[in-house]
Amino acid sequence: MNQLNVLGEELQPCSYDPMTGYYRTGCCENRGDDPGMHTVCCRVTDEFLAFSASRGNDLSTPMPQYGFAGLEPGDQWCVCAMRWKEAFDAGHACDVVLESTHLSTLEYVDLAELREHAVVAD
Repeated sequence: MNQLNVLGEELQPCSYDPMTGYYRTGCCENRGDDPGMHTVCCRVTDEFLAFSASRGNDLSTPMPQYGFAGLEPGDQWCVCAMRWKEAFDAGHACDVVLESTHLSTLEYVDLAELREHAVVAD
C-alpha cells in the first residue's frame, strides 16, 4: 500500500533515530488501526514537549521498559494529529516536516496551518 504525504507525494521517513511511528517503522504512516493518528512528523521543541506533558503525554521521560529513551528538543517524532492541532491552537506548535506527514492529517489540521511550521527534513 502506497502512503501519501500532505503534499500528495510519497510519504518520506520521519526518523530512524529515535525510531518513530505508531508501527515503529520510522514513518508516520496510517494503516487505519492507529486510534491516536500518529501522522504528523514533528521536530519537537522544549515548549511542545512541556505542552504535551501538561496534557498527559510525557514524551521527555525515558521509559526503558518500552524501549523509549525519551525525546529531546530537535528530535523528529510522529505525533497525534489532534495533539499537534491542540498545540497549534494554544500557540505551542512545533515544526513539521510536510514530506513525512501523512495525508490523513488533513482530516484534523489545515494544510495552511502545517505550512506555517514547515521545515525541511533532517
